[in-house]
Amino acid sequence: MKQQTKKFEEMMKALFLQMALISVITNAHAQANYMSQKQINVPAETTERLKAIYEDNEYAARSFKATWLPDGSGYLVLEKSPGTDQQSLVSYNVESGKRTELVSASQLVFPEKTEPFVIESCTISPDGLSIILQTNNQEDGDSNLHYWMLDRKSGKIQNVKAGNNSSISPDGNRILYAEKGNLYVYDIFNKVVIPLTTDAVLKSVTYNGAEWSPDGERVAFIQSDVSEVRLRSSLVPGDPSYPEVEETRFARVGGTIAALRVGVVDAEGKETRWLSIPVPKEGFYLGQVSWAGNSNELLVEKHSRFRDKREFLLADVINGTVTKIYEESDPAWVIASYGSNTGLEWIQDYNAFLVVSEKDGWRHAYVCSRDGKIQKLLTPGNFDIIERVAVDNEAGWFYYNASPNNGTQKYLYRIRLDGSGKAEQITPANQPGTHDYILSPNGKWAFHTYSAANNPPVTELVNLNEHKIVRVLENNQALREKMDKLKPQPKEFFQVNIGNGISIDGWMIKPKDFDPARKYPVFVYVYGEPHGQTVIDSWGHAMADYHRVIADLGYIVISMDNRGTPCPKGAAWRRAVAGSLGPLSTEEQAAGLKEFARTRPFVDLSRVGIWGWSGGGSNTLNAMFRKPDVYNVGIAVAPKPQPHLYNAWFQEIYMKTPEVNTEGYEKSAPINFAEGLKGDLLIIHGSGETNTHLQITEGLVDRLIELGKQFDYMCYPNRDHGLREGKGTPLHLRVYMARYLLNHLPAGPR
Repeated sequence: MKQQTKKFEEMMKALFLQMALISVITNAHAQANYMSQKQINVPAETTERLKAIYEDNEYAARSFKATWLPDGSGYLVLEKSPGTDQQSLVSYNVESGKRTELVSASQLVFPEKTEPFVIESCTISPDGLSIILQTNNQEDGDSNLHYWMLDRKSGKIQNVKAGNNSSISPDGNRILYAEKGNLYVYDIFNKVVIPLTTDAVLKSVTYNGAEWSPDGERVAFIQSDVSEVRLRSSLVPGDPSYPEVEETRFARVGGTIAALRVGVVDAEGKETRWLSIPVPKEGFYLGQVSWAGNSNELLVEKHSRFRDKREFLLADVINGTVTKIYEESDPAWVIASYGSNTGLEWIQDYNAFLVVSEKDGWRHAYVCSRDGKIQKLLTPGNFDIIERVAVDNEAGWFYYNASPNNGTQKYLYRIRLDGSGKAEQITPANQPGTHDYILSPNGKWAFHTYSAANNPPVTELVNLNEHKIVRVLENNQALREKMDKLKPQPKEFFQVNIGNGISIDGWMIKPKDFDPARKYPVFVYVYGEPHGQTVIDSWGHAMADYHRVIADLGYIVISMDNRGTPCPKGAAWRRAVAGSLGPLSTEEQAAGLKEFARTRPFVDLSRVGIWGWSGGGSNTLNAMFRKPDVYNVGIAVAPKPQPHLYNAWFQEIYMKTPEVNTEGYEKSAPINFAEGLKGDLLIIHGSGETNTHLQITEGLVDRLIELGKQFDYMCYPNRDHGLREGKGTPLHLRVYMARYLLNHLPAGPR
């Protein structure tokens, strides 16, 4: 009996020991879980580094800005006078480098003003003899802009009336400008203002694109009438209890767009003539509107609403006849965005013109006779012109940017306008990266800016024929020294083959103290839409400073350009997304990520995050909803989860309207795939959005709530699409994103 009792006591003691041990282990697990749920804060040194980027601008590259004199003999620069903080307008002789101060801020005075004027910009007359200065004076509150004119011959400076897009008449006696939607001419000698238009009321009609005729007797302009475009209501910040409501015009996908027409008015504002341009029911858009080498003919570039057709029209402003001299169409789009490749360039003393087109599958230049009946391919080959740069009619050259062998870089080329000879690369072959040129009007000189992903920009004045450096204008030496001290990991470029002969470009930034023997989480930066590339070999591109900071927290940061992005890889590449933005980019981004990781054992595919802004925010949502087994964490900034509610101007280029492309809109909209969410999602938006309106995203918020999906949502009050308004906003946003990443995607190697 005693033995049984002793055995029982030993058994109970062992049981109590086991229970105590289990309790300790359980408490330890509970403590570990509690600790794991505590917020991980962004390290102080990371916050300081972000502050240096977004508040102190310590890592911002300096750019060189100048205006060429019309004869190419020199250039104008705004720079601080020696020993002062005030900017002066200075001219430099291009060959000798001689510096001449034309106007100092101390010369711009009103007797009643105590604060000095700040010179902000300048506009030079066609003959180079007169210069308009736009100045700012903080004493004047909302009406702080003032305008002055410098007569370069006499040195006389006088206060004048001017405004937005000011231009000086060919005779130098009048100034054409816009103010509150209307057009005006200021007579310099008589000091009188002549209104050319008067009906820009309540923002329903505006006038823009105004241009003097060569003889200075007429002004051509574009009238934009938005009176039939629907009004959108939004709250105006003010009294929190009783905020005011503001209404603005917003042309949504499928809705009424601005009604456009081209007019010509005499310089006295007495008679206006309207061009007889056919107006389709759905409306149209305008590109280049300019005088065609004389004062009687006007060139008008007309785009269809979906940008799948464009025409160049030549209008006689005297008899009213309109003649079509060029047209082209494409089932997807003819040209996606306005810029250096729209419009045309007159050559051969206005007897011919040069136009850039993708009609043979590549973006090429064509030389056409003035009537358009003769068209000749000027730049043959399987490559794209990235952008038109300049035409030197006197020497007979066409200059353009291209990079036939690398879609991430850009170089200057030229070819004879008559088509003789072969294209020449002007940019030195030993400078891989991105090159930008601003040619002098006489074609002899250029401001040349060169940078690469790991090389801050340098701007130099070059003799164009020899590409010989005349002088360095900005070398960003201070930035170079700061970067050397930081010792960042370089941005590395790569290509991955995702099958079917498709190779996509990408870049990677590794963390500091990178160990190739260990595995790191991946953070993907995505845009993936036709508006821009993220993979370009140039300094500071694709938020490089921010991504270096994130990498140093312990992540492999990468970005890739899928088909549909505007890479110089042919029209088929760019038009692959025609009809639906989202599905293709989602598939190719995921395929690119997997192929990237396949050959890089240091990539941990069990820890993958993705983020993007605007269209990139939409692609982040698509990734999280459609590929939940690939991506663990997503941060979508200012997305557009319901594309049918976005603006007509952008979305209809690529997807037309839901009425003619219902399936495309259904497949494109992230909101339709929200049930797929498994990972951690943060949505960030601004309530003051004028682009991707907050309500577009709040529709997705409601849908996720309805589905019972947990997610995080941050709304910055009264901020617009760039989320810049308000003190501290840019820094707060970046720290907030970094903290979310650290707490939901464990950093560092395993």
